[in-house]
Amino acid sequence: MELLRQQWDNIKQAIKDEYELTGIAFNIWVKPLQYLKCENNTVSILVPGENPEMLNYVKVNYTNYFQEAISQALSDNYTVEFTLEEEKKENTDNIEETDKDRNDNNPASSLNPKYHFENFVVGSNNKMAHSVCLRVAETPGTELNPLFIHGGSGLGKTHLMTAIGHYITENSKMKVLYVTSEDFLNEVIESIRKNVNGSSSMSKLREKYRNIDVLLIDDIQFIIGKTATQEEFFNTFNSLVQNEKQIVITSDKHPKHIKELDERMRTRFLNGMIVDIAPPEYETRVAILRKYAENFDFKVPDNIIDYIANHIRSNVRELEGAYKQVYALGQLDGDMTLEKAKDILKDIISPDNPSVVTPSLILKGVSEYYNIDADDITSKKRNAEIVLPRQIFMYLCREMTDTTLQGVAALLDKKDHSTVLHGYNKISKEININTELKESIEAIKNIIKTY
Repeated sequence: MELLRQQWDNIKQAIKDEYELTGIAFNIWVKPLQYLKCENNTVSILVPGENPEMLNYVKVNYTNYFQEAISQALSDNYTVEFTLEEEKKENTDNIEETDKDRNDNNPASSLNPKYHFENFVVGSNNKMAHSVCLRVAETPGTELNPLFIHGGSGLGKTHLMTAIGHYITENSKMKVLYVTSEDFLNEVIESIRKNVNGSSSMSKLREKYRNIDVLLIDDIQFIIGKTATQEEFFNTFNSLVQNEKQIVITSDKHPKHIKELDERMRTRFLNGMIVDIAPPEYETRVAILRKYAENFDFKVPDNIIDYIANHIRSNVRELEGAYKQVYALGQLDGDMTLEKAKDILKDIISPDNPSVVTPSLILKGVSEYYNIDADDITSKKRNAEIVLPRQIFMYLCREMTDTTLQGVAALLDKKDHSTVLHGYNKISKEININTELKESIEAIKNIIKTY
């Protein structure tokens, strides 16, 4: 029906207005949908891409909206059906420009196709980071630039960063480049090597990284201390920011706690937007497992999901890895019981033999988080970068172990416990008013849990 094709954008706008959809919800779920055909009062709607999760979400949440809007626009009763683009390739000649067309014009983009906003599970541990990333995706290069996302391994930093890239490429003509810091390091090294032989490799490298609209660089900590690479990134960073191009960076630590970071870079990172992702709480872990389960045809029982969520707390990758092990055996056997699951996972889950937190583990966790030597924390040094980690060590020893004040003092080679009491009281008071300190302590606790 030509009339329906002509009215398609108006129908989508009517849905946005009638049901008061936010700009984010409209741009992610409704705007990309395309009219395919109409037969016997059934309207076929194309869902771009090949993500079945997006297809299912649209079916559940938007079927009634489209049926009502189309029926009202054409003064007749219509039903709707949704289909993935991958399933209807023969009809693409009649379809407007698709996501793939846009991405073909953007060869610099190398984004993982699995990571989108719609399949990111939001919980209290990542709600702020998710919200900020959506804002950056909608308005790249504006007030939230650069964006610095930090948190432990496997918590979703790369997922959110990649989701920003997908959103921008799907909704604009901007050029997006995703790169790991390791790849960037190797490119710089190779360009320097070729330049020695009279090549213009460095010029080509700079052209590649400075003629883009959005730079996504993963795990920035791996170029720290590499002088030439860090200098090249510093100059690229300045060039992009000065031209109002968006930069998104991930790291395992807050910029303040990256020991060898060039002070010029630290200042620029701190001048942007910094958000963290903490390990997921129980409810979010369950939601992650159930979301992950949608990718598999064999249904793992809820009591096993509960068991995994209760005993794996550190990161999303471990959750998914445990689920995958249970799923694999369950599919082979045709069923899965909690006892079987416990046996399969006994090497990674040992609920009967929990780790005992000791001062030595706390010392290890604090030194790892702040990237300083454990011996420095227990030494008599009073450097500014040592004082806070030492006080946090005192605080956590009292909070997480039954070590006495005198015992902690002995570990620090102090004659009396007054210094320990002062350090403990200072952190106890400040943790209630200093969000950054609270986040650091929670991050250290989560590091300790992994030992």
